[in-house]
Amino acid sequence: MRSYDIATIEGDGIGPEVCRAAVTVLTEACGASVLRFANFDGGALHYQRSGAVLPDDTFAACKGMHAMLHGAAGLPGVTYPDGTEVGNDLHLQLRFKLDLFANVRPIRLYAGVQSPLSGWQAGQIDYVIVRENTEGLYASRGAGVNLRGEVVTDQLVVTRKGTERVARFSFDLARRRQGAPRDGKRRVTVCDKANILRSYAFFRAVCDEVAAGYSDVEIDYAYADAITVHMLKKPDFYDVVVAENMFGDIISDLGAGTVGGLGIAASAELGERHGLFQGAHGSAPDIAGQNLASPVATVLSGALMLRWLGEQHGDEALHAGAARVEQAVEAVLAEGRVVPRDLGGQASCTEMTAAICRRLR
Repeated sequence: MRSYDIATIEGDGIGPEVCRAAVTVLTEACGASVLRFANFDGGALHYQRSGAVLPDDTFAACKGMHAMLHGAAGLPGVTYPDGTEVGNDLHLQLRFKLDLFANVRPIRLYAGVQSPLSGWQAGQIDYVIVRENTEGLYASRGAGVNLRGEVVTDQLVVTRKGTERVARFSFDLARRRQGAPRDGKRRVTVCDKANILRSYAFFRAVCDEVAAGYSDVEIDYAYADAITVHMLKKPDFYDVVVAENMFGDIISDLGAGTVGGLGIAASAELGERHGLFQGAHGSAPDIAGQNLASPVATVLSGALMLRWLGEQHGDEALHAGAARVEQAVEAVLAEGRVVPRDLGGQASCTEMTAAICRRLR
């Protein structure tokens, strides 16, 4: 039986609660001998204590272990001198230092969850947003210009290498999926503003070049403003959506809103050799330490971790574990007796964790 070393960074706010919940569920699904978790410091609170949001030993562990599981990071008012938030810098440093170029955000409506979009049922919304994670507007992080407090600039960066690899990742992902719920077609939608800016026209052109090698996958296009309407009116049309960093950041939160909110939104940040997994929500310090947070997003992110590790190491047992975790979460939600607060129920973090574990047994 293979074993895998997982670096956990619990972080701030509700981060420790949801991270520990995910560890409990994943251990139940796979066994303590298969997944070996080790916790490391990091986040805004650690920055306040030590001056480092990502300590050297934490980074070394993240670089050397099989995967990273993160709770959440960030606290109100804990900022750098330039006004940017310290907490966000934790996973941004990991993202850039480990070249985690693909941010994968599944958008799926689960049984037992009511979409704010009228009439949509479980399974009818099921697509993935792939956000280019190391370039775009975010490449200017820490490098923008503030001239005399009068003029501020940040640059948007699009490279051929960065676009090619995230486009190829998206087409490969579409090949592994079952197609869009509406028509069963494997489809990659390129989200951009190619009609306005040369950077996005280039992004689209490179995606077109990559698409030429995938005759079995349809290519589609949507401007970033228009797709916000399409995601509400025809979400079943989408299979895989690929977007520049900033656009991907925005539309993935919109997508999460259509299937229950950020409390159910999983996220994976993937590179060639490293993977970071965390719920898409923030640290929610207003409810921290009260056992009110929903662990669902982090648990589902853990399932993404199992699936990615299974692909990386050819381990079918991890694929099976990922499926079991996702099925257990959906069964609990569909049953409707244990429902987290963000989905209209009263279940605590520990109650949700226990219910998912019971289903796994």
